[in-house]
Amino acid sequence: MSKKVAILLAMVLTFTACGPKGFIKGEYDDVENENLLDDRWSETDMQKIVQDLVAKMVQSRAIKNAKRPPIVMVTRLENQTDEHINTQSIMDMVRVEVSNSGAVEFVDKAARDDVADEYKYQNSGMVSDETKKSKGGQIGADYIVNGRLTSITKDINKSKTVYYKLTLNMTNLKTNIIKWTGYKELRKKYKKRRLGL
Repeated sequence: MSKKVAILLAMVLTFTACGPKGFIKGEYDDVENENLLDDRWSETDMQKIVQDLVAKMVQSRAIKNAKRPPIVMVTRLENQTDEHINTQSIMDMVRVEVSNSGAVEFVDKAARDDVADEYKYQNSGMVSDETKKSKGGQIGADYIVNGRLTSITKDINKSKTVYYKLTLNMTNLKTNIIKWTGYKELRKKYKKRRLGL
């Protein structure tokens, strides 16, 4: 093999080895397995934080000592981190976990427009009088649940920590008094290393 051919072959191998890479084969993973692939918010963080907070919420006096399951509305979660985080997904998990406890019942704020449209349709003459629903029959919420997600990142030399805190409040709609509040903290540690070849 000539020297030019050998050099050319070495260059081709170098460029193909350093070329763009993509994920070409996947497999399903158990969502209960911890996901610490990078230093950003993950589903593992959400599961750990939400499950702990919900367990505390359903043991609060406002819920535990109620004569009937309180009616709760989950509203918004303020994102005060520097990451783009789907806060609706967090609050959806809060609602599902609390609902599964059987301790409360929910009204759906997000469905209000759909419900109003359905009232109009059902009272348009298209639906039988025996089955149509009218305005004025909805149940009002006793409590609103909202909250705030914050984070602090520390990056020194080759070490990095990411701290998250989720705070939830359950506010009485009649009095505007917070009847329960709680927070859960989470801190992840990472070591910096060189990436690539």
